[in-house]
Amino acid sequence: MKSFPFPDDLIKLQQQWTAAYQRLADRPGQGGAELRRELIVLSCRISAHPYWEGSGWSTAGRVELRQAAEAADRAAGHRRGGFAAAGPGARSR
Repeated sequence: MKSFPFPDDLIKLQQQWTAAYQRLADRPGQGGAELRRELIVLSCRISAHPYWEGSGWSTAGRVELRQAAEAADRAAGHRRGGFAAAGPGARSR
């Protein structure tokens, strides 16, 4: 299985996306429009990050990015909600 070494700024963008998603999930009626705009901007920044030019976009890469961001949060002592499958490129059921 291929491992993806992500740059710190890309991991930080994913952490910001996850935090915004969690804020929206925690209080969907409060500031929802602003949070959705923030998610769109962050999704675009993640998708357009130069990292993907070199390694190529892949679903596996996006999953590993989310996992790397969650691991960095855990290492920093942060706890996020239970939505590991969420993130840019995640599919709803």
